[in-house]
Amino acid sequence: MANVGNFFKNVVSEMRKVSWPRRKELTRYTIIVLSTVVVVALFFALVDLGITELFRWYLDL
Repeated sequence: MANVGNFFKNVVSEMRKVSWPRRKELTRYTIIVLSTVVVVALFFALVDLGITELFRWYLDL
C-alpha cells in the first residue's frame, strides 16, 4: 500500500509542474480540433458516397 500512496504523491507533484493552457489557447485548440474533425468526416462521407455510387453503377450494368 505504501507504493500506491507514493505513486499518488508523485502524481500530484508532477501535476504541479504541468504548464496548463490559458483559456484563449484552449478555446483556439478546441476550435481547431472540432473543425478538423468536421472536415475529415465530410471527406470520408464524400469518399463513401462516391464508392457507393460506383458500386451501384457497376452492379446495374
